[in-house]
Amino acid sequence: MSDWRTLLRDVPDFPRPGILFKDITPVLADAQAFVSAIAEMAAPWRDAALDAVVGIESRGFILGAALAHALGIGFVPVRKPGKLPARTLSLDYALEYGSDRLQIHADAMPPGARVIVVDDVLATGGTLKAALALTRQQGADVVGAAVLLELGFLDARAHWADPAPLLSAAVF
Repeated sequence: MSDWRTLLRDVPDFPRPGILFKDITPVLADAQAFVSAIAEMAAPWRDAALDAVVGIESRGFILGAALAHALGIGFVPVRKPGKLPARTLSLDYALEYGSDRLQIHADAMPPGARVIVVDDVLATGGTLKAALALTRQQGADVVGAAVLLELGFLDARAHWADPAPLLSAAVF
């Protein structure tokens, strides 16, 4: 696989009419493409002395867990309500097509843990900002955020006021 980006697929009108969904499942299904995409996402963080990757449900789980493995560090899930068995912290946030809520275990990481927050796609930035806020509520040091794809035409980066760097493997 020379470039994993060639395997990305557009799915019109999903999950709602007017949304053009970027499907990463063909990348995940191709072993070489998946390894290449994760290596590209991991490269900027290799010397960051991280403790964990915080991955956002659901496709951020796949990328986040693989990235944590590649970096030799732990993985912390951020989930939709009702999916985590212990005490949680919760936060409501806006999506490009509605609103939602995220949760994290209240004891997911110790204060001062150095982490990056990972998701699959940066669209409007609401999900990523909510996960950053939940992670910081734990007292974690958010070193940065990483996404596989950034939808540049939605201009979420212009609203990225966070001091942590945001790195994208591909921008569309």
